[in-house]
Amino acid sequence: MKRSIMAALMVWKNESGRKPLVLRGARQVGKTYLLKEFGAAAFPAVHYLNFEEDERLSRVFGPDLKPAAIVDRLQFHLNHPINAASDLVIFDEVQRCPPALTSLKYFCEDMPQLAVCAAGSLLGVVMAPDSYPVGKITTLNMWPMSFSEFLYGIGEDASARYLAEHDPHQPFDELVHDKLWDLWKCYLAVGGLPGAINAYLSKPGDRYAAMEAARAVQRELIGGYMADMAKHSGKMNALQIERLWRSVPEQLAREQDGSASKFRFRDAVPGFRGYNQIVGPLSWLEAAGLVLRTSITEAIAAPLSGMARENRFKLYLMDVGLLGALSGMFPSTLLDYHFGSYQGYVAENFVAQELRAAGMASLYCWQGRTSEVEFIVETPAGPVPIEVKSGRVTRSKSLKVFEERYHPDRSYVLSGCNSASHANRRFVPLYAAGRL
Repeated sequence: MKRSIMAALMVWKNESGRKPLVLRGARQVGKTYLLKEFGAAAFPAVHYLNFEEDERLSRVFGPDLKPAAIVDRLQFHLNHPINAASDLVIFDEVQRCPPALTSLKYFCEDMPQLAVCAAGSLLGVVMAPDSYPVGKITTLNMWPMSFSEFLYGIGEDASARYLAEHDPHQPFDELVHDKLWDLWKCYLAVGGLPGAINAYLSKPGDRYAAMEAARAVQRELIGGYMADMAKHSGKMNALQIERLWRSVPEQLAREQDGSASKFRFRDAVPGFRGYNQIVGPLSWLEAAGLVLRTSITEAIAAPLSGMARENRFKLYLMDVGLLGALSGMFPSTLLDYHFGSYQGYVAENFVAQELRAAGMASLYCWQGRTSEVEFIVETPAGPVPIEVKSGRVTRSKSLKVFEERYHPDRSYVLSGCNSASHANRRFVPLYAAGRL
C-alpha cells in the first residue's frame, strides 16, 4: 500500500520538539501495516506492542508511568534492548490499556528523544477524557484508501501519477479520462479498505469475480464493526447504533433526484423522534470513524461552524464500498453505473470521503429554500461551493442561486465530464475530487 499519510509520518519523525504520535482511524483502514512500514523505512529498530493480542502488556504500565521504568520493563518483557535515541516503539490497539495512552504525556515530558507511536480504532469510544494526554501528543487521522491510493494499490501506477501531476482545471487526455472514469466505477464497488482491495487483486483477469471477492470481505468487515458495537456499547445501545448505521444507506432511497437528504431522526431508530434521542448512537459512530457528518447551513458567513445547527446534517459512510455492501447493490450494478437515483448519493459519498482523506476536518452543505449545494469548503479566500453531479449533465440552478447570492471567488461542478472552465466556475471529473 502506498499511503499519502506516510509523508506526514516522516515529517513528524524529523521535527524538533517531537511529541508522541497517536494515529486514529476505524478498524481495517491499514494503521498497523502503515506504522510497521514506517518503522522499517525510517528507524534502525522497531518494537511493536499489541495490547489486544497480548494482555500481559498491561502489567508493564501497572506499577507507575515513569518512562524510564516502562522502558526497562518493556525490555525485560520483549527480551531485547530499546535504544531511546534511535528506535521506534509502537503501541497498537492502545485503547485496551488506558494507562499506556496516559503514559504518552510522560514520554513527552521526560523522554522526548524516544519515538513513540500509538494506534487505536476505538479511542474516541472507549477512552475516558482523563486518559487522553491533551496537548502532549500529535494526532493524525487515517481514512480508507483514497481513489489515488487505490490506483497505486491495484498496480495502476501510471494512472495514479497522471492524476497526481495533471492540473485538474485543465482537460484530461480523453483516453486517460475514459480510463480513469472506468477505474473510478471499479472503486465505487471495491472501496478503499485494504482487505477488500487485496481480495479484489486475488482474482486477476475476471473483474466481476474480483468484485464479488471484495464484497465478501466487506460483509465480513461489516460483521466485525457490528461486533465492536455490541462489545463496546452495551446491548441496548448496540441495537440502536446498528440500526442507525444501517439507516444511513436506507435513507438515500427516498430522494428521487438522487441527492442525499437531511437526516430524518424518526425513520432511523424505531421509537426515536428527535435529535436528543439519536445523539448518543450518532456520537458513537462518529467516534468510531464509521460515518461522516456534513453539517447543513442555510446562510454563509465565516466561520461556517457558526452558521450550522447541530441537529441539521447529512450522513455518509466512511467507505463507499461499504455503502454498496450495506445497500445490497450488486458490484456489477456499480460497475455498469446503472442504479438510478442511487447514483447521486453514491457520488456524494465518494466526494465526502475524498475531502476528508485530503484533510478537510469538517464538511458543510448549503441549503436554500429550494436550492442545495452538496459541499461548501472554507478557505482563506472565502467559501468555495462544490456541486456534485453523478452523470454528464452539469447544469445547476442551485449553484447559480448560490453564486448570485454569495459571489464566491470560484465554484466547482464535479461530474462525469472532462475538465472545463466558464467564468469563475470550474468543471472537474468526479474522480479528481481529491485534487481540489
